[in-house]
Amino acid sequence: MNHKIKNHQNISKHCMVCGTDNPYGLKTRFYETEENEVVALFSPQDVHQSYPDIAHGGVTAAILDETIGRAIMAFYDQNTFGITIELNVKYKKPVPLGVELKAVGRITKDSGRIFAGTGELYLPNGELAATAEGKYLKRNLEQITDTEFIENEWFPPVEDLPDEIEL
Repeated sequence: MNHKIKNHQNISKHCMVCGTDNPYGLKTRFYETEENEVVALFSPQDVHQSYPDIAHGGVTAAILDETIGRAIMAFYDQNTFGITIELNVKYKKPVPLGVELKAVGRITKDSGRIFAGTGELYLPNGELAATAEGKYLKRNLEQITDTEFIENEWFPPVEDLPDEIEL
């Protein structure tokens, strides 16, 4: 299935999931689709290992949490974010290291301050590795961080925007 991409999402310097300067981070990139879903691309490395050659389950939870939480941006703007209230993850397959993986997240309900969403993590061969559903508190970045972060550490990635991403 191909997802047509309409926008990329901002990233930061030190975030464990998207941080460009975090030596142990996943360095994930997030893209908004024409269907207002978010697709995340990342490659877990040895520092993310649990069992040999397998990513830690917490990494799987983190990527799904971040992808669903960011899905609200596709409806608002780059400064609207989700703060996790509840996250339920179902693990289906081991997640390998050193390969590009894709996660997809979407909003299923937006009730003002609270929103809900679902997401999936896909292996390179298209198999489903994990699913998640969660509830989030909608917040503007100004409510959870300072102006210095927003001005100096919240920025668009320098990579070109792909036309589409295939799952």
